[in-house]
Amino acid sequence: MFDHDPAEHNAQSKLDFSQTFAFRDFQLVTNPLQYEFSNIDVTETRKVTKDKDYFSLFDFSAKWDPVPTMLCQNHTSLIKGFMGQTTAFRKSLVKPNVLILGETKSAGEARYIHGEFGKGTWTFLGGHDPEDYQHRVGEEPTELKLFPNSPGYRLILNNVLFPAAKKKKLKT
Repeated sequence: MFDHDPAEHNAQSKLDFSQTFAFRDFQLVTNPLQYEFSNIDVTETRKVTKDKDYFSLFDFSAKWDPVPTMLCQNHTSLIKGFMGQTTAFRKSLVKPNVLILGETKSAGEARYIHGEFGKGTWTFLGGHDPEDYQHRVGEEPTELKLFPNSPGYRLILNNVLFPAAKKKKLKT
């Protein structure tokens, strides 16, 4: 749609799910009039209303799971939901080796996921702006200083700070 030619008619059959980080068996959306890229996102099909849109972070052991513990560090385990180009991930399409850090269990949605690739890691957080439920393109930016204790911004900050964490050398 961006280069003004249609998607390849057999693009779906050319997908190799073994080459994707997090998702499997998804269907591409090739209609340029539809806002979605695939059926990974649940924005158009979810039945969660704004007042009930929350997701839960999993609780990890710092001793056994230091990385997920750092990524989920927050002052609350219940996070107010927010929408975006990809609001949440359809759990049935998340690969089994992906670690789900946060979910809306009742809706079958993963909201915060993590995994490894080669010598690195990746983390995906569904939604766009944790303090503007349905932030639209062209709207004024959110004043971050108005939300110093935002649980959603804390998740983003955790991912910014995570690479700086150093592993302590263990005594042997």
